[in-house]
Amino acid sequence: MLEIENLAVEVEGKTILENINLRVNKGELHAIMGPNGSGKSTLAYAIAGKGGYVIRNGKILLDGEDLTRLEPEERALKGIFLGFQEPPPLPGVKLSTLIVAALNKRRGVKDLTKLSSMRDYKAILEGLEKVGLSKSYALREANVGFSGGEKKRAEILQAMLLDPKIVILDEPDSGLDVEGVAKIAEIIGELRGEGKGLLVITHYARIFKHIKPDKVSILVNGKIVAKGGGELAYKVDDEGYKSFS
Repeated sequence: MLEIENLAVEVEGKTILENINLRVNKGELHAIMGPNGSGKSTLAYAIAGKGGYVIRNGKILLDGEDLTRLEPEERALKGIFLGFQEPPPLPGVKLSTLIVAALNKRRGVKDLTKLSSMRDYKAILEGLEKVGLSKSYALREANVGFSGGEKKRAEILQAMLLDPKIVILDEPDSGLDVEGVAKIAEIIGELRGEGKGLLVITHYARIFKHIKPDKVSILVNGKIVAKGGGELAYKVDDEGYKSFS
């Protein structure tokens, strides 16, 4: 379970988030919705521990353990996975090598890039097919020359294979066509069914036409201004954010 308590975050001396309280339980999909510039990505980066996002107040807890002062890689090893709004290209690093290295790091294997089991490579190939990418992507440089939708598919593949406790997805439907959004929503549903907690960040409810969130929090100007069930996402889709300003 992920718990955020009274979180305040500043970037370059400016307060972006203030008094953020939320919980993501195991097997639960919690949506964070808000207009552009409301602080949604800042929340994701703060939870993951990205540099430059200074926690001025509050705590980030995973299964009761305080992660607030841990480095990003330590949080990842504890079970936090972040899917970026715009996944960065990694020239020279094959997608399969990236996934194998992450798996080996979690297992304590010293040679991170060594494929210790063909089961891992088989799982990568099967996962690529499931997310709608050709098996050839295993040997392509991660996110280099990928379309926006392909990057999102590659990220959800990593979330599937790395077995995190909490999956944070920042605009997971960005760059995807209708079929792609449905596929990502399907996999999100499977991850929820496996008991993973999901924090899905978006500014509109397109993906929630395929999968209903358990909880929705509305973030405006760095503060959570409304909380509710899945129906709140559809209200935003119909009415926009004017009523929450």
